[in-house]
Amino acid sequence: MIFAVDVDYRDGKAVAAGIAFHDWEDNAPDSTFITQTDQVAEYQPGEFYKREMPIILLLLEEIPQRPKIIVIDGYVYLDRYRKAGLGYHLYNALNAQVAIIGVAKSRYKDIPTESEVFRSDSNRPLYVTAIGIEESEARDYKKKMHGNHRLPTMLKAVDRLCRDSLL
Repeated sequence: MIFAVDVDYRDGKAVAAGIAFHDWEDNAPDSTFITQTDQVAEYQPGEFYKREMPIILLLLEEIPQRPKIIVIDGYVYLDRYRKAGLGYHLYNALNAQVAIIGVAKSRYKDIPTESEVFRSDSNRPLYVTAIGIEESEARDYKKKMHGNHRLPTMLKAVDRLCRDSLL
């Protein structure tokens, strides 16, 4: 199982949404999961994981089986020197048992150009980093995901589920 996750914050609350699917070319989730909390850490530049990871771990407790791969909205590594980002910390929190693919929509300061993935005829890349799986394989998966736009269908779906679920 592949599990895509997104987190949203509003009014002191956070919601994490996840969608499970089996194939990179799927156009609809097999199942969806949502969890919410009012225990939200303050944002700290360079330590984004401290804010996101607790609610992602809560969400993962709700799914019936551990996924093979988790796709996060963010980075595994924050630069070419492999400074740890959210995905790296999540990988370690899961005892290196689940591959993590980070997909970011905007460039972080020193991300190498090899992490860029151009989908469809978009001239704006996604930035893909990974751990527990070869980064070149992760980039290939992103390219073949369903959808004719820059952001694949399943990643749009989890983003929408997350934003629409925050009360």
